[in-house]
Amino acid sequence: MAADPLITLAVPSFNQGRYLNDALASIFRQNLSVEVFLVDGGSTDGSIEIIERWADRLAGWRSYPDQGQSAAINEGIAAGRAPFVCWLNSDDWLLPRGLETLLHALRRAPDASAVYGRAWNFLQRTGVQRSMWVRPFSERWFANYCFITQPATLIRRTAWESVGGLDPTLHMAMDYDLWWRLYKTCGPLCFVDEYTAVNREHAKTKTGTLRRLHYREAMNVVRRHHGRVPMKWWLAQPYAVWYRALTSKWQ
Repeated sequence: MAADPLITLAVPSFNQGRYLNDALASIFRQNLSVEVFLVDGGSTDGSIEIIERWADRLAGWRSYPDQGQSAAINEGIAAGRAPFVCWLNSDDWLLPRGLETLLHALRRAPDASAVYGRAWNFLQRTGVQRSMWVRPFSERWFANYCFITQPATLIRRTAWESVGGLDPTLHMAMDYDLWWRLYKTCGPLCFVDEYTAVNREHAKTKTGTLRRLHYREAMNVVRRHHGRVPMKWWLAQPYAVWYRALTSKWQ
């Protein structure tokens, strides 16, 4: 761990040993001083052996059942002290210099609570990689679609602590809720027009296996922060749930 870390990075994980090494390797390839706290929910799939390989590079780690992903991320970030924070799910990965790009952008935008870059979506089943739809921030657009891709984000610790981190009662749309609270309470979220991370899509992702719950949480988040749920959500939900159920059979 660096003496003066710039970024506190939490890595929540549970039975993701298949992907965990890639995530950790991508973090430690960054050209920055980071403190990494790995919060494992009690994996039984060989993840611990992978964690132990990286133990000397980690600022801390633990493995036991917890209260879910949001609570685990809050725990990991609270354990650190760096002025900027983020998290990386154990099945995603950072692109080379991705964190550096985000950090430079956030330092250039003193009024911003957070920054977000572009990201690729990697479909594990086929190996196809496509650009995710990301755009400059607009509340009208954001109420219709969460165009911020979580692995490609960086947040000021002061802003994170001001809003209390993630809502531990949310298990699907906790990042969407966080972006809304940062925007409403702490200042703008600034778009960085560069690719910084990769989101891995596979058969066991929560957004894939729990699509109906994901929509329910996201729609409640929009209603809470925007005041109403745009028609897009009501029209898209049935199709998205059906399509995910169909495609999951082939993954």
